[in-house]
Amino acid sequence: MTSSNAVPPRSGPSGDEPGARLLDLVGIVDTLRRSCPWDREQTHASLLRYLLEEAYEAAETIETDDMPALREEIGDVLFQVLFHARIASERSPADGGFTIDDVAATLAAKLIRRHPHVFADVSVSSAADVNANWEEIKKAERAQKSAETGSAPPSALDGVVFGQPALALAAQLQRRAGRAGFPVSLASSADHSTAAENLGDELFRLVARATEAGIDPELELRSAARRYADLMRSWEQSGDRALSDPDGI
Repeated sequence: MTSSNAVPPRSGPSGDEPGARLLDLVGIVDTLRRSCPWDREQTHASLLRYLLEEAYEAAETIETDDMPALREEIGDVLFQVLFHARIASERSPADGGFTIDDVAATLAAKLIRRHPHVFADVSVSSAADVNANWEEIKKAERAQKSAETGSAPPSALDGVVFGQPALALAAQLQRRAGRAGFPVSLASSADHSTAAENLGDELFRLVARATEAGIDPELELRSAARRYADLMRSWEQSGDRALSDPDGI
């Protein structure tokens, strides 16, 4: 029996089922890996910068509300996903190898597991309920993973990527701390702290203010930087640099 929540199949522009072109892409990426000299040489490590660059380029199209560009840029992100999966498929499962189907299966299972209000009998009345359930499910997943691997006890900070931009990192740490009941604010710096450490603490507290206000500091700083760039371009085009150049140089 079909679930009442099942999504009915829809045909694409050419009459294909949704996802049919994804199969074409899998074949194209496979051909590139076998036939293109540059693609044959790539590794997960060599592609890392492209994965990051493509994600930031997609983010910029969202910030500028450029939908045609977004369509292209998320396609570039998708290519990175397919390429990494193709490279991983060259290893055996025992050596950590996986295929694009493994990636899809893992994601599908995670989405179903984390949405019991859609795919099971859990009832929710708001987005806040969904978020609360989500956090509890992730907490249980971390505990199960710790038990299976025999690793250190699960932490609320498990999964936090410290390689992300500093503002985003501070905000994520503070969100995790708040949900775990740990104080979000940073203790006052000791007397022996350096000027640099004091500035770091001050920035961290500024992020805490944003967190308490429900503001994403990373996005807001990016927005401020974009406004600053617009002002500078206007200044350059006006030819009037006296206000910012007191020496008249």
